[in-house]
Amino acid sequence: MNQIEPDLLKILSSVDTPTVCNAIEVVQGQRGFNRFTKGTVLVANPNQPAICGFARTASIRGREPSPDDPADVRKKRMDYYRYMSEGPRPAIAVVQDLDFPNCIAGYWGEVNSTVHKGFKLSGALTNGTMRDLDDLAPDFQVLAGSIGPSHGFVHVVDFDNPIQVFEMDVRPGEFIHADKHGAVVIPEEVLPEIGEGIKQVHKSEQLVLAPAREDDFDFEKFEASWTAFEKART
Repeated sequence: MNQIEPDLLKILSSVDTPTVCNAIEVVQGQRGFNRFTKGTVLVANPNQPAICGFARTASIRGREPSPDDPADVRKKRMDYYRYMSEGPRPAIAVVQDLDFPNCIAGYWGEVNSTVHKGFKLSGALTNGTMRDLDDLAPDFQVLAGSIGPSHGFVHVVDFDNPIQVFEMDVRPGEFIHADKHGAVVIPEEVLPEIGEGIKQVHKSEQLVLAPAREDDFDFEKFEASWTAFEKART
């Protein structure tokens, strides 16, 4: 799949990533799955709405200089940027720093965020390092594993390849939803139905939330509402 309906994109952009995780369970008809980030993810702008898009994947290193010839390093860098400029939109740059958990290369700063925003990417997800927090491109969200001052010896190792960030496997072209909570891969077979899944999540949660907000809420009302909630979800 390399396109998404505008109405579905509007729905996905309006909800947080935990809601999308719940909706995936609703669509799949079972509790639990594994395609989401694990651990704490740092976010450049916690007040920015969720981002979503097709993954443009790459891997980098930065603790040591590349062993390759400088001309080859530059060519790979330019090939990487060409790759990021292409493909379906919306899109997210998903970049694995192979030095993790000892990342030092602040790849995502003022320049790269501005360049990738110019390529019409919605943001970046990386287990690596971000910097220039006050100068990142406006409305270009960055989720990262750490913050640092320097780009180190950062160089592109590969791109358009299967990668892993925060224990989440990502293949090129998979659809990602991300916000201040982390990120999730929406399986291709789930994506056409995720909008209805989100509606069902909101509807079923009200079975508990509405009674819990009433003045006469007690355990008996909770028990009844929770039973109805469980039946409605999966």
